[in-house]
Amino acid sequence: LLFVVGTVSCTLFLAVNGLYSASDDVIELTPTNFNKEVIQSESLWLVEFYAPWCGHCQRLTPEWKKAATALKGVVKVGAVDADKHQSLGGQYGVRGFPTIKIFGANKNKAEDYQGGRTSDAIVDAALSALRSLVKERLSGRSGGYSSGKQSRQSGGGDKKDVIELTDDSFDKNVINSDDVWMVEFYAPWCGHCKNLEPEWAAAASEVKEQTKGKVKLAAVDATVNQMLAGRYGIRGFPTIKIFQKGEDPVDYDGGRTRSDIIARALDLFSDNAPPPELLEIISEDVLKSTCDAHQLCIISVLPHILDTGASGRNSYLDVMLKMAEKYKKKMWGWLWTEAGAQSDLESSLGIGGFGYPAMAAVNARKMKFALLKGSFSEQGINEFLRELSVGRGSTAPVGGGAFPKIHSVEPWDGKDGELPVEDDIDLSDVDLDDLGKDEL
Repeated sequence: LLFVVGTVSCTLFLAVNGLYSASDDVIELTPTNFNKEVIQSESLWLVEFYAPWCGHCQRLTPEWKKAATALKGVVKVGAVDADKHQSLGGQYGVRGFPTIKIFGANKNKAEDYQGGRTSDAIVDAALSALRSLVKERLSGRSGGYSSGKQSRQSGGGDKKDVIELTDDSFDKNVINSDDVWMVEFYAPWCGHCKNLEPEWAAAASEVKEQTKGKVKLAAVDATVNQMLAGRYGIRGFPTIKIFQKGEDPVDYDGGRTRSDIIARALDLFSDNAPPPELLEIISEDVLKSTCDAHQLCIISVLPHILDTGASGRNSYLDVMLKMAEKYKKKMWGWLWTEAGAQSDLESSLGIGGFGYPAMAAVNARKMKFALLKGSFSEQGINEFLRELSVGRGSTAPVGGGAFPKIHSVEPWDGKDGELPVEDDIDLSDVDLDDLGKDEL
């Protein structure tokens, strides 16, 4: 049995067990067609972000197809393989599967669908959203793609999240910033720049929200700010450059749609993002929330504190933190516990009782796990995780088919352990002289 992780494995899996096909009324969406089909469309869209290996997605598939057939010609129903197209899933904040989004009047502000997973519930939600969209149009409040273009032409505030930079403001804002900057150099008379403007503005708002402002989109009028244009050798318009602290600027040569720009911005963000948190399993909630939210959760069982002391434990945690940094783009969860603190969990993962430190990678959706067979070192763990990331490595079902009871424990205080305090022995009644004679 194999973990289905990584694009190679998922591609093979889809070829055999695709959830949707061309004969369905569900429209397959990809980064190539998403902007044209959904964002630029006047239609209302329901879009499912799924992963082929996800059991909940597989159960939803017949209901989603049924809803698509019922809504044909009324509401568009699409599906994105977000395991294969991670940039598109990331663009819309997809963290679990299936995630369903409603793209209504304002295509740049998709709504989360929180209703039931039956075709009846899906159709009801679609018709309700459609009614709202029509009422907005009736009242003149439509936020659709075409009205967005009109507001841009009439000087609306759509560029609010694009930061305008000048010769005077550029260095203090960009050069020493810890944030990543994507800067468009444009000329007001340039037709390509005018075509890019709405895409750049929409991307700026989405990127600001998705990265919490850590990736910034900016614009420089190169006809006015000629010092900057000369410094960076701007010869044509628009030219987009990427600035990161301590590195030379590089040219952005990707697509010019908002989805292309957002995808690159999110890649830059993940490159510069902090590693995921490494959490101690001190309660059931920590384990469940971490493992349910990620495709894999990496669980380490470290030796008892009396066996390693604080320095020994911290050296193991440092190895895990380095691996979490190395594999942060995988969006895995990272957990640890002390030997014996969660003995039921150890048993369910085939760890219990010996061989610490140990590590297991758990797929909570499939309730399967793989064990680290090599050394608990950067090299050993790296080989283990690399095998998993390309879909190789032997797996086994979690004992009992579900996570066992997790005990609530006090978090580690960061100190060396202390031996249990033994009862004091009262020596006042012992005749030490006699004791010495006996020994002699």
